[in-house]
Amino acid sequence: MISTVTTTTVSTVTTVTFAASFALVSVVVLFALLLQKEVATSAESPRLKALGRALNVAIVPLLLTFAVILVAKVAQLLR
Repeated sequence: MISTVTTTTVSTVTTVTFAASFALVSVVVLFALLLQKEVATSAESPRLKALGRALNVAIVPLLLTFAVILVAKVAQLLR
């Protein structure tokens, strides 16, 4: 019985820790990409402007991930 509780506890803590670190990494990457997009689109070079448009490929999924994280955190607070 004790080994089952211990295994379950370790598994839960590992999952929660992984989810929290995934959330943190995705938010930091989103912030970095948004910053890079702003710098690239404000430049005069056509290559940098194209890079700014290309960054949308990575930014849109990360924005969706951020929205899911935000909804989950708000739901957790309201419980």
